[in-house]
Amino acid sequence: MTTIPVCLTIAGSDSGGGAGIQADIKAMQANGVFAASVITAITAQNTVAVTDALDLPVSIIEAQFDAVTSDMDVAATKTGMLSSIKIIEAVASRLAATDVGPVVVDPVMISKSGFKLLKDDAIDVLKSLMLPLAAVVTPNAHEAALLVGRPVRDVKQARDAAQRIYDMGPKAVLVKGGHLDDEEDAIDVLYDGSEFLILRTPRLDTKHTHGTGCTYAASLAANLAKGYNLHESAKRSKRYVMEAIRGGFQIGNGHGPTDHFFFLRDRHEFPTD
Repeated sequence: MTTIPVCLTIAGSDSGGGAGIQADIKAMQANGVFAASVITAITAQNTVAVTDALDLPVSIIEAQFDAVTSDMDVAATKTGMLSSIKIIEAVASRLAATDVGPVVVDPVMISKSGFKLLKDDAIDVLKSLMLPLAAVVTPNAHEAALLVGRPVRDVKQARDAAQRIYDMGPKAVLVKGGHLDDEEDAIDVLYDGSEFLILRTPRLDTKHTHGTGCTYAASLAANLAKGYNLHESAKRSKRYVMEAIRGGFQIGNGHGPTDHFFFLRDRHEFPTD
């Protein structure tokens, strides 16, 4: 009988399919694990904007978590949109009390279109409750700037932000560099408390990048679930995300989604005889 690691995503739903829990599930499965999910919120969004969002009741969030973890051995977990204090408290409590493998915390705060996905009064609670649970926290440059209260526009500032976020309690910090405006390449900075790993790829000339942050963090969780160490997981995820962006789809009128299954496009999806 075939076995496969189980990876859990705890995040919000994206009706457009490019980000959020939909992107997490695609990225996890594409990286060789089985994806289970806990939906925290429902968003109305497409490639142009997030137009509305609804938090699910804490009781159903907890029930989803309990249903998955009581039946499956979770090898790694990724969190995404945790929009309110009550949701953060509930998720943090469950994670602290349950063995769900290394936890990748993606501090989802704001959409590309400017819609707030994390309430202002919940930022400090996210810092105090979620970051100490994280094997690695994966802010983009904008999120890192909000966490540390200073600009993050280049590698030097990303390194400084990573160190400051590390002091908030996670075991490691990966500042994703897609939004480092002062850098020509896409440069990510990983800091584990003792050394930096700089991950550099060419910045691809495309606007079809919807969901790349979710995809990166989910891929990272999947590779940790498969037993790779943090540095190797980050390297593998960086390569995966670059190719997913390279294969991005021109869908909709805004930022199209990445292709999570780019490696299947040259194959026949169905038999012809």
